[in-house]
Amino acid sequence: MKTVIQRVLHASVTIDGRVFAEIKSGILVFIGIEDADNNDDIVWLSNKIVNLRIFDDENKVPNISVKDFDGDILLVSQFTLHASTKKGNRPSYIKASKPDFAIPLYEKMITQLEKDLGKKIVTGKFGADMKVSLVNDGPVTILIDTKQKE
Repeated sequence: MKTVIQRVLHASVTIDGRVFAEIKSGILVFIGIEDADNNDDIVWLSNKIVNLRIFDDENKVPNISVKDFDGDILLVSQFTLHASTKKGNRPSYIKASKPDFAIPLYEKMITQLEKDLGKKIVTGKFGADMKVSLVNDGPVTILIDTKQKE
């Protein structure tokens, strides 16, 4: 799984001109799923996301996680995170999972994040044409790939 995690003051997903999901202070997580992903990736990644200390404490030091201050999470599926640009100018998405494989893992990720965070999260709509708006706080943007666990 590949993710782009952004610390946000606000984020929302609009579908067909209507706000589908939104959060205030918290993190926006874009997630891309590939066929090599499994439940171990979900458990490891969810734990990492909710415990990332990327929010400032009283001394302006990033020492607080989204879980610590009861922040929100917006999870958005994004197969384009698996784009390969090695050849030519048109990205290839051959590594991105097809919906029949990706949707169950996406749903398991939602469940795991809610368990680890201790509350409901909000999501985009898998496969929909979504307009994502956000106010990145910092800016803070972190990339995580479960196959590279760095």
